[in-house]
Amino acid sequence: MNQITAICFDGQIQKYSYKNQPNECPFCHKSITARIHQGFQKDSMLEIVFGCPDSSCGKIFIGLYKRTFVSNNWIYVFESTSIGTFVDKEFSENITNLSNNFVDIYNQAAKSESLNLHHIAGIGYRKALEFLIKDYLIKKNPEKEQAIKMKFLGKCIKEDIQNLNLKEIAERATWLGNDETHYVRQWEDKDINDLKALINISLHWIDMEILTEQYKQEMQ
Repeated sequence: MNQITAICFDGQIQKYSYKNQPNECPFCHKSITARIHQGFQKDSMLEIVFGCPDSSCGKIFIGLYKRTFVSNNWIYVFESTSIGTFVDKEFSENITNLSNNFVDIYNQAAKSESLNLHHIAGIGYRKALEFLIKDYLIKKNPEKEQAIKMKFLGKCIKEDIQNLNLKEIAERATWLGNDETHYVRQWEDKDINDLKALINISLHWIDMEILTEQYKQEMQ
């Protein structure tokens, strides 16, 4: 447990107990032991001004703590840091070549999620999934390009995907993706993290299929 002397909203100065410190700079994204500069308290929130100790960064950011009842005591528990810089998720060369639109849309969704825009992020991940699956099917069936573009995603998965593992996973990813766009959720025990996990599994099966075909062609 840590303690900090913080300035209250009414100008008083008091000591507060808080739990955990950020261990990654939101700007340079290095693992750090953050420097503590000042605390500010108002209502149920404690804000602590931290500094990155890395000489090539040195930026200031804020750790956000919420007053929580833990083990018969009120303490401030770390929730998040203020917004820094967003780092794009990197995908394999095969996936990037297959669907650059998927990569762009996925990272836009991830950036929305990093800003706590979870409702928008879920819709973005659903759109990224559609581009991934349709670009995958168009590459395998270029003669069906227009038909695939016009079909609903669920119908593409059922009718055009031959890889059974990919079919099963992509179908479930679509279910969760659709939940992100609808008023009433069908899968109450699943969330955006499950949707991302299913997209990542779909990426695995697609990547493995592309690699398999590459080596079969190169080593005939």
